[in-house]
Amino acid sequence: MSGADFPDTAGAFCPHGRFAMPGAAEGPLAGLTFGVKDFIDVEGHVTGAGNPRWLETHAPAAATAPCVTALLAAGATMIGKTISDELAYSLNGDNFHYGTPLNAAAPARVPGGSSSGSASAVAAGLCDFTLGTDSGGSVRIPASYCGVYGIRTTHGILSLQGIVPFMPSLDTLGWFARDAALFAAIGRILLPPTPAGRPKLKRLLRGLDAEGETDVAALAALAPAFDAVSGHFGESKTVRIAPDGLEAWRTSFRLMSAAETWSVHGAWIEREKPVFGPAIAERFAFAREASTQDMSALHAARAAIGRRLRELVGEDGLIVLPTAPGPAPFKNATGEAVEAFRQRAQRLTCIAGLSGLPQITIPASTLDGAPIGLSLIAPPGRDLDLLALAVTLEPAVRSHAATQVHRKVNPSP
Repeated sequence: MSGADFPDTAGAFCPHGRFAMPGAAEGPLAGLTFGVKDFIDVEGHVTGAGNPRWLETHAPAAATAPCVTALLAAGATMIGKTISDELAYSLNGDNFHYGTPLNAAAPARVPGGSSSGSASAVAAGLCDFTLGTDSGGSVRIPASYCGVYGIRTTHGILSLQGIVPFMPSLDTLGWFARDAALFAAIGRILLPPTPAGRPKLKRLLRGLDAEGETDVAALAALAPAFDAVSGHFGESKTVRIAPDGLEAWRTSFRLMSAAETWSVHGAWIEREKPVFGPAIAERFAFAREASTQDMSALHAARAAIGRRLRELVGEDGLIVLPTAPGPAPFKNATGEAVEAFRQRAQRLTCIAGLSGLPQITIPASTLDGAPIGLSLIAPPGRDLDLLALAVTLEPAVRSHAATQVHRKVNPSP
């Protein structure tokens, strides 16, 4: 099978990414197919990073990234490279050069970014699972918008060899799947075993300030999923995640990450003068400015944030929170409302990002026909436990969601 043998009905794959690599004949993922975000190297092919000038100015990869070779060895067949937002610098998913991949779950809305093509391909059923990267929400947000499972792994737990850097102190590998069993199976291939002796995850914490960033209607739609998760643990405790406010955390994240990405890509941008979409161009202009500022106070603040989150979760705690403020924005949405929604999303995604903790998002509900995800954040290194929890919770979350829909359609007298 070649990458051109199937119709890309979602516009999820790059024009230069229509090629395939067969997996091993046997293995736990034999017979399954996957796509790879065009930030991840495949030997003999140029990694495009969402921008044509990047594609033109970089050589074909000399080796395939370890995350891809592990999946191939497990029997899965790679069917192509998926579209990314330009240099991963967006949460929207609308690539200026290659178009906006379809959000099959809500076609009038954006798929979310920057791993937009990967989320789109899974939601549209073009492949069984996909790889993405997550620095500031680039797996979690599109997974929520497209109604699929997604994970941001513990920072540093997986090798990023063969992956284009964006913000190295934030960059992580992640993946998407439509069902929890496969979602967890991928983790068993890629992740190291959980160290022995770790206590069971048993304390559930609800982040009041995170819920305060969420649309009222979205919170109401997520209520059955919150109930399902709380029911599994028996009870939950409410906490304020950020004593100094999530906006302060977002501001720190925005400045530090901008300066960091300019340190990685600034020289290439200055030399090659790539054409960026307007929103991406504005962000890199801001990144250039941020790179001239003294970040020492912000780095100290980030260290304090990490300590705060680790204190909250300890060794046996989980934080449950909405993945995004609501459903995906409409494709035709413009102006201040879109930017305000993006900032609220960043207040949610920066929690795991700044602390380096693992986070999964599960498809939990819908609002106005569009998906909404519910997230769980765990102590560092407990990625496999989070994935196992997704499997355990899947029937209850789906059952509660179905009950909620039934009540709306058939209200009690």
